Amino acid sequence: MTVRINLLPHREQKRAARQRQFIILSGMVLGFGAIIAIVGHTVIATQIGNQEGRNSFLSAEITKLDEQIKEIDELKLKTEALLDRKKVVESLQADRSMVVHLLDQLVRGLPDGVYLKSIDRKGNNVKLVGYAQSNARVASLMRSLDDSPWMESPALIETKAVIQNSLRVSEFSLNIKLTPPKVPEGKDAASGSKPASKKAAASSNSKDKKA
Repeated sequence: MTVRINLLPHREQKRAARQRQFIILSGMVLGFGAIIAIVGHTVIATQIGNQEGRNSFLSAEITKLDEQIKEIDELKLKTEALLDRKKVVESLQADRSMVVHLLDQLVRGLPDGVYLKSIDRKGNNVKLVGYAQSNARVASLMRSLDDSPWMESPALIETKAVIQNSLRVSEFSLNIKLTPPKVPEGKDAASGSKPASKKAAASSNSKDKKA
């Protein structure tokens, strides 16, 4: 007697079970993948938002710094302009003082028989043109200018005989250099004391050496 067993339903059931397991595993994998993708997207989006916030803050601070730099540059320009004006004023004051001392020293040191025709000044260099009764008077003028504490290095450029007001005189031109006297050590420059002449200073030095 032969017994026949039909195994087809059992195989179909196993196949169906495997298919269900595969579908379930696939669903779980897809679910985990979706969760991971969502979490990753959220984290990245959060980091991007934070970075954008930091970038905005930095941009705002850079804008403020740029405005402050502009203000500093404007202040520097104003300061430089004020310093330039101060230098101009100081230069004008010094120039006026030098002119006053120049005229004063010329009046004090001009010998008799010497007359000035023109005074031409360029910086600290001064050119004098005038008439003298003789060349000896011109030499006396140069010695007087050399003794002045405000002038030095008189240099004769030219002297020639001319007729002036029906008189024979010497026309001369010479250069001198303006040099403000140095303030003696231990004395205040603003004390108002009159600077000693070169001749007096030389005499004082010779006395000190003899002592």
